[in-house]
Amino acid sequence: MALQPNKPPEVDSSWMETYGDMVTLLLCFFVLLASISKIDANLYEKVQSGIAQEIGKQKAQRPIEDMKKELTEVVSAMSGGDSLADVATDERGVVLNLDSGAMFKQGSAEVRPEAMPLLKEMAVTLTHKRFESYVLEIQGHTDDTAVSTPQYPTNFDLAAARALATLRAMKALGVGEDRMIIAAYGQYKPRVPNRTPEGNPLPVNQSLNRRVSIHVVPH
Repeated sequence: MALQPNKPPEVDSSWMETYGDMVTLLLCFFVLLASISKIDANLYEKVQSGIAQEIGKQKAQRPIEDMKKELTEVVSAMSGGDSLADVATDERGVVLNLDSGAMFKQGSAEVRPEAMPLLKEMAVTLTHKRFESYVLEIQGHTDDTAVSTPQYPTNFDLAAARALATLRAMKALGVGEDRMIIAAYGQYKPRVPNRTPEGNPLPVNQSLNRRVSIHVVPH
């Protein structure tokens, strides 16, 4: 009698159905969250990298965190950088707050030469291939002290002029014009209160509110 060759044992792949269902449910869950809520780019990035690392066994990608780290190192390494800028994140992406007192002369929208080296180093980071899909929303802000000059009749005029001057400086340093937009908020989006409840000015707070904020966000 001829011997029958041994058949390899059958692989039980039924677990893949449960695994597939779980992944599908996770995808539906995050699609539902995205459809009913405001997208938090930082949180989304953390969740996405966590899934890639734990389920897909892939290296986590955290471009927003990487960008913040690199820009913070640029500011810290530059002489006087900490007095010119600070780096933070919000729900949209990375925020660069440039101090208007260090960036511009009082009542002016002309960028000081002393600010250009830091802007240049920032531009090097922002033009890196890893961040080329991010756009820059350049916002001009003032404190609540009224501005009224022939060139800048209101705080909005001064805020807009400073935002535009920053855009032009970044363009000259290599950042694509198609990646940038500007906005002017005047005194209406302060970081901290300009005055006490009694109406007395807070000079330190007003200084913090006079700024150009560059929001670097996913396209």
